[in-house]
Amino acid sequence: MTSITNSKSWLALAEHQKSINSAQMRDLFNEDKDRFNHNHIQFDDFLIDFSKNRITNETLPLLVSLAREANLEQWKDKLFSGDKINFSEDRAVLHTALRNRTNTPVMADGKDVMPEINAVIDKMALFSESVRSGEWKGFTGKRIETVVNIGIGGSDLGPAMVCKALKPFGAKHISPLFVSNVDGADLAQTLEKCDPHTTLFIVASKTFTTQETMTNAFSARDWVIGHLNDSAAIRNHFVAISTNKSAVEAFGISPDNIFEFWDWVGGRYSLWSSIGLSIAIFLGIENFKQLLAGAHDIDNHFKTAPLEKNIPVILGLIGIWNINFFNFKTHAILPYDQGLSLLPSYLQQLDMESNGKFIDREGKRVCLHTGPILWGESGTNGQHAFYQLIHQGTEIVPTDFIMPIHSQYKIGKNGDEHHKILISNFIAQTQSLMLGKKEEEARNEMVVAGFPEKEVNLLASHKSFLGNRPSTSILFDKLDPKTLGRLIAIYEHKIFVQGVIWNINSFDQWGVEYGKQIASLVLPELREKSATVSFDSSTNNLINYTKKNL
Repeated sequence: MTSITNSKSWLALAEHQKSINSAQMRDLFNEDKDRFNHNHIQFDDFLIDFSKNRITNETLPLLVSLAREANLEQWKDKLFSGDKINFSEDRAVLHTALRNRTNTPVMADGKDVMPEINAVIDKMALFSESVRSGEWKGFTGKRIETVVNIGIGGSDLGPAMVCKALKPFGAKHISPLFVSNVDGADLAQTLEKCDPHTTLFIVASKTFTTQETMTNAFSARDWVIGHLNDSAAIRNHFVAISTNKSAVEAFGISPDNIFEFWDWVGGRYSLWSSIGLSIAIFLGIENFKQLLAGAHDIDNHFKTAPLEKNIPVILGLIGIWNINFFNFKTHAILPYDQGLSLLPSYLQQLDMESNGKFIDREGKRVCLHTGPILWGESGTNGQHAFYQLIHQGTEIVPTDFIMPIHSQYKIGKNGDEHHKILISNFIAQTQSLMLGKKEEEARNEMVVAGFPEKEVNLLASHKSFLGNRPSTSILFDKLDPKTLGRLIAIYEHKIFVQGVIWNINSFDQWGVEYGKQIASLVLPELREKSATVSFDSSTNNLINYTKKNL
C-alpha cells in the first residue's frame, strides 16, 4: 500500500497547513461571525463544538478527502461485518455487537453471535438481580453488601470508571470496589473496607492466568477461607468472568457462576460484555442496558452519518490535523464533572494501547507520528495544577472539554450554584485558550486598574497569553447511563478512525505482552539466592541489590 503521506489529500493538507500556520483563531472568529454554526455537530442533546481549532473552511473538506483516500468507509464496513481486522491475532473486532440493542444478526466465522450475547446478558440479569435483592447470600447467610472486582486493564478501568460516573444510579446498599495492582497494598487496603461475610468477589480474567489478577484472586480466596474457616465458602463469595472453565473450577468457583465472553472482545472494549457484571450489580441490569443502548446509538450514527457530519470521524480527523500537521503530540481530556474523574485514565488506555504503534498493517515501520500522549484531570482541579502549562507553556496541548449542562446533584441553598460556577469555568477556559491576551492588552488592563508604571512594565509580559490553543467542547444534557454509553463509543470510534488513517492495527497490544514476557524471566531470579548474571549489567545489579535487601 502506498503511504498515506504520499496521497493527494495529505499533500494538499500539508500545503494548506503552511498557508494557515500563522493564522490566529481570534482573527478567524472576528472575520467569520458565523464560525460556530459551520463548525459544530449536534446529535440529540450532544453538542460537539470544534470551532476553537486551527481550521478554516478549507480544512475539513481536505480532511474528509483524506479519510476517503484511506478507505475509511470500507474499514467501517469491515468493523461492523465481523471481518478479522485484528489480523495479527486472527480475530474479528465485535465489541459493537455486545451493545447491538436492535438485535440484528452479526456474523463471525459464518455464525450469528447475537444469541450467545443475549444469553450472557440474560444470565447477568438474573445474577445481578439476585445479589441486589438479597436472594444471593454469603456463606453465613448474610446478604452481599460489597462487590470487589478483581481485574486489570480493561477488566478494571472500564467498570471502575462507569460505577464512579453513575454512582447516583447505583444501589445504596452495595459498595463496588476495584482491585487491579499486584502491589499487595491495593488488595490489602480494599479488604480493610470489607466484611468477609458480606463480600462478593468477581474475578475477571479471560484465561484465568493473568498474573496480577490471579495473584490478587488467590490472596482474596485465602482471606475468605481464613475468616470463614471453610473452603466451601468460595462458592458463595466468588464468581468468574473467564473462558477457562477448568481453571475456574479448580479455583473453587461453581461452573454455574462462570460468565462467558469471547476472543473478539478486546480488553479495553470489554465493559460492554460480562466484564460489566459489577456495573450490572451496582446499577441494575436496566441501567446497564441503557449504557449499551447509548453506545449503540453512536454505532448507528458512525455507520450511517455522512463523513462531514459524523462525530467520531470529525474528531478523529481533527486529531490527525493536530498531531501530524501541527506536530502537537499530546492531548488532554478535561471532564468538568467529578463523576468522570476516571475518564482520562480510561481513555488513556483506550487510545494509547490502541494506537501506540510504530509498525503498520504491512509490517513496515510507519513514517509519521501515531498515537497522542493522552492525559487529563477533572475540572476545576486541573485548573490549579497543569492549566498553567496549557495556557503559557511552550508545548501546545489540544484539549477536549466535556460538560453536562445539568448536575447529578443539588448542593447549597440555590441548588445549582455549584454547577453554574463549574459551567462558567468550563466556558471561560475554552475561550481564554483560544483568545489569549496580547501584551498590550495586559498593559492596558493594568493601567486602567491603576497599577504604577514600574509595575506595569515589569508584569505586562508575564500577564500575556499567546492563545491560539486548540480545544473541542462536548456538551450534553446530563450524565446518565445512555449518555455515558454514547460518550465512550464516540471515543472508541474516533480512535479507530485515526488507526485507519495511520494504517495500523488498533486492536492488538503486543507491547503489553512484551513486558510480561521479561517479567516471567526476572521473577525466578528473584526467588534464587545465588547472584544473577544472565542479564545486562544494570538488570543484574537491580535484581541482586533487591535480593540482598529483601
